Amino acid sequence: MPPSCCGCLSQYTHHHLVVFLLTFFSYVLLHASRKTFSNVKVSISAQWTPSLQNESKICFVCLLLLHIYSSIDNRLFADEKQATLFLGALDSIFLFSYAVGLYLSGVIGDRFNLRYVLCVGLCGSAAVEFVFGTLTEWLQLYNVYLYCVLWVLNGLLQSAVWPCVVAVMGNWFGKTGRGFVFGLWSACASVGNILGAFLASSVLKYGYEYAFLVTSVVQFAGGVVVFFGLLTSPKESETGLSPEEAEEEEDDEVESCERREQPGQQQDEPEAQSPRAISFCQAFCLPGVLPYSLAYACLKLVNYSFFFWLPFYLSNNYKWKEAEADRLSVWYDVGGIIGGTVQGLVSDFMGKRAPVLAFSLVLAMGALVGYSRSPDDQVINAVLLATTGFFIGGPSNMISSAISADLGRQEALRGSQEALATVTGIVDGTGSIGAAGGQYLVSLIESKLGWMSVFYFFIVMTGGSVAFISPLLFKELRAMWRERRALRRQL
Repeated sequence: MPPSCCGCLSQYTHHHLVVFLLTFFSYVLLHASRKTFSNVKVSISAQWTPSLQNESKICFVCLLLLHIYSSIDNRLFADEKQATLFLGALDSIFLFSYAVGLYLSGVIGDRFNLRYVLCVGLCGSAAVEFVFGTLTEWLQLYNVYLYCVLWVLNGLLQSAVWPCVVAVMGNWFGKTGRGFVFGLWSACASVGNILGAFLASSVLKYGYEYAFLVTSVVQFAGGVVVFFGLLTSPKESETGLSPEEAEEEEDDEVESCERREQPGQQQDEPEAQSPRAISFCQAFCLPGVLPYSLAYACLKLVNYSFFFWLPFYLSNNYKWKEAEADRLSVWYDVGGIIGGTVQGLVSDFMGKRAPVLAFSLVLAMGALVGYSRSPDDQVINAVLLATTGFFIGGPSNMISSAISADLGRQEALRGSQEALATVTGIVDGTGSIGAAGGQYLVSLIESKLGWMSVFYFFIVMTGGSVAFISPLLFKELRAMWRERRALRRQL
């Protein structure tokens, strides 16, 4: 493969296409299995709570036996409200363990072969989800502590996937056009949500355990395909080296291509040594990492609240059937797909990311107000939902993919470029911490104050995201003003 193709957007090879598709569908399958849990919450809640509609017709001894059976069987909670709170706690447990795992897996991904780490995350997570949702139901094994342990393990395993796929994409695609390419590619999460909703709704009539079964089997198969088909860097494709040898001799051709694209850059630089992975603290202190991480913490809280609770909200608030709510919820992801691609393209055209993000998030607050007052009409709800997804899901996709790749390949890393997975883990990990705390707060606020207060909470968090990126916004606006003034002087 010609060197000019390595990461330069002007030319592509079939390797670029294969890498794009394999990393894309890796996260599609992961999110499809993750979406299953949110789509079957109503069924799980019903399974975990007793059904005593005919109690008055049962004798006292039968009631006593029923109580004993319920305490050892699947009747974990006395009513639906307790089950809902536990489902929110499971979401928080998953996201906290996912956040901790992201901090660790980012560092691991920069030090070990990305393909191995990625496959362990995909296949291990699929096995855990099968045990959580399918095996426990088949064996009638219901236990609060077992569910918590399995979901902690699932969060740790799933955390290995995102830093790895972003790092692989960063190895293959340079900065030119990155906003559009990563904006299109980051639709993988939303496509996974749509696929997960479709799979869950199609088999839900047989029982929620079959929704977990289908998605976990597909995810495991995808992990096997990735293991045998993914090339983690251009060096592997052009030398035929083993992954370990390719890592040792990787000279970061994407960065060299980007340096050739920059005018005024000296071409006779001394040959760089093999890049080494920087430390976690060094990555955290890189310019832009902290403000984008904090902004993503607020934004991911809102985005993942829609992800985890939207089908439940639609089913309970509007009394729509669970399968209908699952299908309707995909419109939020459709809006996110379009938003991430369009906003990434606009940011490429402007040469700046922060102004596009800030403008979208300001409009997102208005979209949240509009959606919170949606009438009991599925068509209007879908339109408002897609609009909300456009202005919330789009910026979320940009921060987690294109901006993370920008931060992991910035000028401060010359001579030590192995930071992409670490920076991605930091940004996404901090975002997951915010999302984890938010999921329990959502269930708590809803149970105490109702859904309208939950939407007010989302609006405040979206405003907080704008506040955190405002220093970067002003910096980029000043740079744009100076560039235009310099251009006018030249004319």
